[in-house]
Amino acid sequence: MRAQSDDLAKPQEEDSVSSGSSEASTDPLNPEQDEDWEDAEPEEEENLQVKDFFSDETFPSARAMLEFCQDQYGFDFVKVQKDLGLEFYSSIKLVNYLRSAAKEGNTKPDVSSKELFEDDKYLQPVIEDDALLFCLDELSDIQSSSQPAISDSAKGKAVNGDGDPFARIAELEEQLQRLQSQFNEYRLTVAKTLDERWNDKSSDAQAESSKQVIPAPRDDDSHYFESYSYNDIHETMLKDRIRTDSYRDFIYNNKHLFKGKTVLDVGCGTGILSMFCAKAGAKRVFAVDNSAIIDKARENIFENGLQDIITCHHGKVEEIVLPLNKEQKVDIIVSEWMGYCLLYEAMLDSVIWARDRYLKPDGLMVPSHCTLHIAPICDPDYIAECVSFWHDVYGFGMAAMMDKINDDVLVRHLDQDVLASEGTPFLQLPLHTIITADLTFVKEFEMKLQRDVDGLDGWCIWFDTFFLPDRTKSPSTDARAETYKDEGNAFTTGPGGKETHWRSGVMLIDRRKSKQGQPLKKGQKL
Repeated sequence: MRAQSDDLAKPQEEDSVSSGSSEASTDPLNPEQDEDWEDAEPEEEENLQVKDFFSDETFPSARAMLEFCQDQYGFDFVKVQKDLGLEFYSSIKLVNYLRSAAKEGNTKPDVSSKELFEDDKYLQPVIEDDALLFCLDELSDIQSSSQPAISDSAKGKAVNGDGDPFARIAELEEQLQRLQSQFNEYRLTVAKTLDERWNDKSSDAQAESSKQVIPAPRDDDSHYFESYSYNDIHETMLKDRIRTDSYRDFIYNNKHLFKGKTVLDVGCGTGILSMFCAKAGAKRVFAVDNSAIIDKARENIFENGLQDIITCHHGKVEEIVLPLNKEQKVDIIVSEWMGYCLLYEAMLDSVIWARDRYLKPDGLMVPSHCTLHIAPICDPDYIAECVSFWHDVYGFGMAAMMDKINDDVLVRHLDQDVLASEGTPFLQLPLHTIITADLTFVKEFEMKLQRDVDGLDGWCIWFDTFFLPDRTKSPSTDARAETYKDEGNAFTTGPGGKETHWRSGVMLIDRRKSKQGQPLKKGQKL
């Protein structure tokens, strides 16, 4: 048998840089060159509104907004600029980094290092028509709240002979020229982007009028994440008590492991696991999801008053930037990553990447282990109802409907009495040490029939999931989740347990083409 997690590619997003505000449409340093620019953005200057970093408040100037941030949030933008030595483009990145953090509900973003926002993605405005981006050249004369005021005597030195006023004037002129050049370059970038977007719209209109609509090829990666943006699938998972109770019980029964710790929730969905962790005493939880459900997760977290502990991050865990320094790691990674037959459409490769990038060397994976099981089945009732059925449908033969009927894996819950042998564990996945290469495998297994059968109808595959509080321990190779009594807890998706939303995977056998379709005796080895 072979199984492999899909390599998820980044969804294509339209590259865009939003146009500037009306204030940005007039260059006070060179008004003669602004006629064309004003045609592109014909709004009036008095409509300028600078949005606050961390709220929906707007202000008539950048100075007023920054003063509000200092008073309300204790955040000094100018001080950060100067402490980190930010030039013009780095300041743009800082603005968009702050707005991205605020969008995730974080009013205290980490600004200890400019490496946190050095990615070029922060050159793209988070807010369309962000007036602050076009006011950055005006901030140099705003004094940081942490800087002492310049005394009158100190000011006098520059004009009374103690300083060189001509050198100072030359320095200011050079700074002004540099800021003007940077501002014009950024303005040209926005203008170029506007032209590209308008040209795209024109092309789209022409394509529509000619009725030559070419369907885009399906992006399986985007389709996967889109499927998790709707309520139905999350309702199904949340109502799976075996699944959800197992996570809750482990987290709540081991609060000492979570108290004061930093947790990363990979594929957070509605945020339920993140909220379990917060309630168990976690100091900080990063909830990550690449589907649109992240917006509802954020609302759920705010509704339950946990926004000071949990921050939501939209994107793939491999591509987002968590507000951690390079030396900072998380204590625990929690994730419900399992798919049908454990690995189908699962995101284990992303969880492994997150573990290697963010988890402390002594950190804990939740869950800690998974085991795949396989067993032969003999289920003549199902074969008669769902396979042989096609030989006689209201007196008509429909054998064509049986084409490739044995090629697909069926997802259904089975009773134990259809098993011809006890399940055999054939692969254990230790989540603390497994690597991506281990997810492509060929495994041999052997088992003895426990009863006589007329022939095998197929094979059943399921998995057990274990939650161990000690990363140095592992369940025994013959451990069964349905009878597990050791430290921690476990659940099964197989015939020996209650039905879960995963159920089991069933691979049918064509008796006409297989020796296993012949009568077999108890004790016979497979």
